[in-house]
Amino acid sequence: MTLTRAFAAVRFLFGAVTLIAVGTQLGIHISNGFPVLNFFSYFTNLGNIFAAVVLLVESVLTWRGKELGPLWQVLRCVSVVAMALVGMVFSALLRDVDLGSLLPWINTWLHYVMPVVVVADWLIQSPRKPLSLRSLWIAVFFPLAYLAYSLVRGAITGWYAYPFLNPANGGYGAVAITCLFIAVAFIATTIVLILLANKFRPLVPVQWESDSVAA
Repeated sequence: MTLTRAFAAVRFLFGAVTLIAVGTQLGIHISNGFPVLNFFSYFTNLGNIFAAVVLLVESVLTWRGKELGPLWQVLRCVSVVAMALVGMVFSALLRDVDLGSLLPWINTWLHYVMPVVVVADWLIQSPRKPLSLRSLWIAVFFPLAYLAYSLVRGAITGWYAYPFLNPANGGYGAVAITCLFIAVAFIATTIVLILLANKFRPLVPVQWESDSVAA
């Protein structure tokens, strides 16, 4: 097996295990009588599903010697930043929070392993063509949309995915400061990862079938 196809297989493995981990935890969530929508209201679950799908698609593309266009690379960047944020926010704000029925191996995989793997994948196999910082607004849309959804749904149902989004814990002022901190962290991380991607070149050689496949 060539290095290229070995790399594609590793990407596929991490993507598949992540979906298995999320699916396993979803089964536990449902068996305990919790609403399915609550499960998909956790940024960790959404970010990991997104990143896993991106890795699976990338593994197939790498195996076949193809790549998608600029829009796909921006979406890939969004998945990387989302996972970086998952790792940073969990370590900073949720490390000591009761995780309930979350299995230890799934917790480790989703909050520690995948953030590192996805960021490493981005740096090892950066996009061949530079990304423009003008695409930053697309990357920022994902976390801002999530925060808006969480706050609106939480105000309606009284349930919040994370304690730092619940105004009962310090009021809306504390929530606003936390959201601002997360938004700034997301923007800063996106800028850093785009600049690094533009500086680095793909390390795994791929025999491209064509120069580019339209997104």
